Amino acid sequence: MKFNAEKATRKRPCDRATMTIIAAAAALLSIWASSGSAMAARRVNLLPWNGLFWESRPRLHSAKGRHSAKATLPMAVPLPRPRPSEAPAAEPEQPSAAGKLLPAPNKKPPEQAAAPAPQPPSACRQALTDQVAIAPSIADIHGPGGCGGEDLVRLEKVVLPDKRQVMVKPPAILRCAMASEVAAWVRTDVAPLITSLGSAISALDNLDSYECRGRNRVAGAQLSEHGRANALDVRGFQLANGQSISLVDRNVSREVRENVLHSVCARFTTVLGPGSDGYHEDHIHLDLIARHNNYRICQWNVWDPMPQIAPMLPAERPAEAPPREEAATSDASRPDTAKLGATRPAAAKSEATDAVANPVPPPIKKRR
Repeated sequence: MKFNAEKATRKRPCDRATMTIIAAAAALLSIWASSGSAMAARRVNLLPWNGLFWESRPRLHSAKGRHSAKATLPMAVPLPRPRPSEAPAAEPEQPSAAGKLLPAPNKKPPEQAAAPAPQPPSACRQALTDQVAIAPSIADIHGPGGCGGEDLVRLEKVVLPDKRQVMVKPPAILRCAMASEVAAWVRTDVAPLITSLGSAISALDNLDSYECRGRNRVAGAQLSEHGRANALDVRGFQLANGQSISLVDRNVSREVRENVLHSVCARFTTVLGPGSDGYHEDHIHLDLIARHNNYRICQWNVWDPMPQIAPMLPAERPAEAPPREEAATSDASRPDTAKLGATRPAAAKSEATDAVANPVPPPIKKRR
């Protein structure tokens, strides 16, 4: 078989047109590739982290088929705003020994949460001045089981109207209202009473004030007013002349104890003393508990002195007493005991015989 160019051309008459189409398609493909690479490069340049790290230069294909390299331009990073002219000058930070930066010595620490403002003093605290009593304020007490209270003071002295001071031994921990009432009682009632006796009061004998406990110190009992700093136990007063007055002593003047009884029952809502419940035989309990309808309790029996018991044996005869007269009896006047002894058995025998012969009928009971 013979083959030549002319025959081949004649057998495939569309080969030139096909080649032309293929060349045109290749040109369009190269143009599309170059435009796509340019768009990709633009997208890469728009990223915010461009310019922070080293990037490889993309290769762009030209229409002629040769490779050309173009450097990507980094994106511009915005600069911080300039410092205002009215701002204070920044102080440099000093490095520490460990390499960490420490704040400047004059730099103020960060602001902390503002502390709560102290509460203003109560009306009672403002009224209880040094002209009335020496009673400094103490911190609030919040104990277990509701013990404690607020607006507390330590009553140390009561100042009388003539500026003399009455000691409270030992100082009493009380609420301000209770301390104010105790001071008024001593100033108005007790001091004039002691003055009428020819002396002056110098101290108040305090047995107990604040104590977190139940009533009468009974386990499980209701909380006492002592646990609320609202009660005071008083035993008596000390006088300037060295004497003392016990409010539970029977030998103390009954009039004095009754005057004290009337004064405390008029001021305090609870008064317990001897004869109340057996727990207050050696002191007087005072408190200001609030009850319904202002109900008050005043239980204090002012006992009389104990009666003097007569001696069991008779008193001795005084030496100055006249001698006792004794009746003189002779031997003749005395009865003969021998004769009496002989006649008694016969008389007893006759009485027994009469009782058997003549029995006595029993008495008749009358019905009512």
